[in-house]
Amino acid sequence: MIRGIKLASIPVRDQDASLKFYTEKLGFKVATDQPFDGTQRWIELLIPGAESMLALFTPEGHENRIGGFQPMTFWCDDVFATAKLLKSRGVEFAEDPKAEVWGTFAIFKDNDGNQFVLSSK
Repeated sequence: MIRGIKLASIPVRDQDASLKFYTEKLGFKVATDQPFDGTQRWIELLIPGAESMLALFTPEGHENRIGGFQPMTFWCDDVFATAKLLKSRGVEFAEDPKAEVWGTFAIFKDNDGNQFVLSSK
């Protein structure tokens, strides 16, 4: 049976710049960083305290996915506090945190303009 999501890929233009963003600004840790196909590396990132991982990798032919809204939501304990911390590290938000009847969320951007929802669990 399926037991979970091992990793999700984030399409990026510049793996070095993205690696710096995700490790220095978001606090993720490198699990794997190795050559892949001669043009890209295979980079897997750990999210501290989470079982799932992220890959900073763009499959050939999928470059048009870079810089758009990504179908992935990150969760945290407190959206307002996390957004404040990330903003202090230079992370740009497309939508500031707000509380709705269905939950609290914000939308942040990575260095390529990829947008992600940040939500309280």
